[in-house]
Amino acid sequence: MNNFPASPGVYLMKDSQERIIYVGKAKNLRARVRSYFLKDNPIKTKVLMSHVTVIDYIVTGNEYEALLLENNLIKRHSPRYNINLKDGKSYPVIRITADPFPRVFQTRTIIQDGSRYFGPYPGVSRLESYLELIEKLYPLRKCRSSSLKKREQPCLYHHIGRCAAVCAGKTSRDEYLRRVEKIESLLSGKTEALRREITEKMTAAGASLQFEKAAEYRDILAALDQMESEQRIVDFDPEVRDYIGYATGETFSAFVVFQMRQGNLLGSTTFHGELPGSEEENLVEFVLQFYSSTSRAPQKLYTSASLGDVAPLKRFFQEELSTEVDISPPGSTRDAAILRLCTENARQELERLQRARGDLPALEELARLLHLPAPPLRIEGFDIAQVGGHHTVASLVSFSRGVPDKSQYKRFRIKSLPDGAIDDFGAMREVLARRYSRVKNEKLPKPDLILIDGGKGQVSAARGILLALELPIPIVGLAKREEEIFLDDTKEPLRLPEGTPALRLLQHVRDEAHRFATTYRGSLQKKDALTSLLQAVPGIGPRRAARIMKAFPREESLLETPLDIIAKSTGISEDLAREIQNHLRKSREGS
Repeated sequence: MNNFPASPGVYLMKDSQERIIYVGKAKNLRARVRSYFLKDNPIKTKVLMSHVTVIDYIVTGNEYEALLLENNLIKRHSPRYNINLKDGKSYPVIRITADPFPRVFQTRTIIQDGSRYFGPYPGVSRLESYLELIEKLYPLRKCRSSSLKKREQPCLYHHIGRCAAVCAGKTSRDEYLRRVEKIESLLSGKTEALRREITEKMTAAGASLQFEKAAEYRDILAALDQMESEQRIVDFDPEVRDYIGYATGETFSAFVVFQMRQGNLLGSTTFHGELPGSEEENLVEFVLQFYSSTSRAPQKLYTSASLGDVAPLKRFFQEELSTEVDISPPGSTRDAAILRLCTENARQELERLQRARGDLPALEELARLLHLPAPPLRIEGFDIAQVGGHHTVASLVSFSRGVPDKSQYKRFRIKSLPDGAIDDFGAMREVLARRYSRVKNEKLPKPDLILIDGGKGQVSAARGILLALELPIPIVGLAKREEEIFLDDTKEPLRLPEGTPALRLLQHVRDEAHRFATTYRGSLQKKDALTSLLQAVPGIGPRRAARIMKAFPREESLLETPLDIIAKSTGISEDLAREIQNHLRKSREGS
C-alpha cells in the first residue's frame, strides 16, 4: 500500500484470473486502498477482498477526472461488484386507461398512451385495498376488452354493486366519466367532498336504525384515513424532478428512482448490486451510471443519502449532459414525503434480495450453537392451536435457507383427541407421527432441523415419535416466556442474547408456525359458527347448510348477494334465502 500515491485516481481490483471485479475512485489512492484491509470492515467488503489478488491504479489530475474515468471503466468492463443497471424492477401503480369507458387496475408497467397513473405504492396488499374501496364507491366496468360487447343482461358483479354494466346500458357514458373523475380526485387526495357525503350518509343511516349500513360508511371513512396517511406522488409542479432512494445491507445495496414529469410520476425503476464501497461512493457511482446511460438529467435531484461534495457531479451534468442540476436536500414537505416513499421502496427491494439469497450467517451461527454437522438449510416448525380443547389443529411451516417456503406449509386437524380434551403433547405426537411416517414411507426429503413451539415436554414428545420411526433428525424447542432453547439431549436450556441472528431466525420460524396454526383454527371456528347460524333457520338442515356453505363460504357473501343469485346457486327458494339474510342480520345486531 505504501507504493500507492496519495493523489486522486482510480483503483482496479482484479481476481486470480486478472479479471477486473471492482473499480473505485479516490481523492487519496493510498488512504482509500489501505481502508480495505482493516479488520473491522463489513462483511461485503471482506467478501470482495477474499477474491482480490491484484490492485492496480491510474492517477488522475483531480477528483473530477477520477469520477469520469471510473464511470468509463465500469461501462467498459462491467465489474461484478459494481452496479448493474440491468437489474431493474418496477413497483406497482394504479392505472386509469384512456379508453372511452376507462378501466382502473394495478400494473407495474408505465405505457405512454394517455393513461393516467397514481402511485407507486410500497405494497401490493395496500394498493389492493385502495382498489377495493374504489370498486365499492365508484364501480366501473369489469370486462378487460377495449371494445364493449352489448349484453342483454348484466353480469353477477353488477348485481352485487361491483360493476357499472355499461355493456347492458345500465350506466350512461356521462355518469361513467363522472365516476372516473371522482376516482381521480380520490387518488389525488381530494377527499373533502367525499368525506362530507359519506359522513352525512352514515349519520342518516344511524338515525334510521340502519346500523349495518352506518357501519359500512364508517369503514369507508376509516379506509379514507388510511389512504390519506400514505403520501401521494402526484402534484401540479411542472419542474423535472428525480428522487433516488438508497438502502444497504450486509451484502446488497438497492436503489430506486422516482421520476416526476409535469406533476405526475413517469416511472419507478429499481437497481441493485453487491457493492463494497461506502454509502457515499455507491450513491455517486449510481448517479453517474444512471444519468450517463439515460443522457437526460432533471432540474432537481433529491437523494436519501449524502453525495458528499456535489461540485464534481454538478460539473458532470453541466459538461456531459448540458444541464444545470440542483442537488440539495428536500426543501418542502412534499419532496421529503416522496423521497421517504422512494427510500421505503429501496428498503423493500433490499429485503426481497436478502430473502432470495437466504440468511446464511444466521444458519451458520445456529449450526455452531446447536452442534449441528452443517447449517440447517431446511427447517420445519410445528405449533398446536386450540380453544378449550375445541378445533385442535396443528401447523407445519417450512424454511429454506432461512426464508419461508410457503409452498411446503401444511395444516392438520387433530383426530386422536376427543372433542374438549386439552393435550398439547398428544397433539404434537400425532402431527409428527403423521408427517414423518409419510416422509419415511414416501422417501421425502428430511429437514435438517425440527423446531417445536414449546419447552422440554414438547421436545420429549416429539423425540419419542422420531425414535420410533428411526429418523435421526435434530429437534429443538423454543419457549415463548423466556425465549429459552430446549435441546433434546441436554438438561439446561440455551439462552441467547436478544437480537442474535440465530435467535431471530428461530423466533421467525416459531412465530410463523403460530400464525399459520391460529389462522387455520380461526377459519374453522368461523365456518362452524356460520353452519350453526344456517341450521337455526327453519327449513335448513345439515345437508342444505353444507350446500349453501359450499357456494357461499363467507357470511359477507351471503349478505351481499341478491336473493335470486343465492336461490339459483344453492337450489333453495328466494323466500328461504330472504329468511337466511334476515337471520344473519339479526345475529349481527345482537352480537
